[in-house]
Amino acid sequence: MHPLCTELQSVVSANVVSVQKAFDSYQNACFTARPPEFFCLELCGEAGELANLEKKLWKGADISMDRVSDEAADVFISLMNYANARGIDLAAAVSDKLSRIVTSK
Repeated sequence: MHPLCTELQSVVSANVVSVQKAFDSYQNACFTARPPEFFCLELCGEAGELANLEKKLWKGADISMDRVSDEAADVFISLMNYANARGIDLAAAVSDKLSRIVTSK
C-alpha cells in the first residue's frame, strides 16, 4: 500500500469518528428526528446545488466562492446526517474504500 494512503487512513481514523459523533449529537439536540431517506434526498439535493454552481463556473459565470463553499458545507453536513441516520461508520468505510482503491490500481 502507498505510504500516503496509510497516512490518510490514519488521519481519517483519528478524526472522522469524533466529527461524525459531534454532528450526531448536534442533529439530535437541535432538530426534529428524520429517517435516513430524508437525509439521502437532502444529500442529493445539496450535491445538485453544488453541481449547478460548478456548471455555471465552468461556463464562465461570475459565482462567488462563498456560495460554492456554502454548498460544499451543506453536502458535508448532509452526508454526516445521512451516515448517522443509517448507522454508517464513515471512518471505517473510508478506510476500507481507500484500501480497495489502492489495490485495484
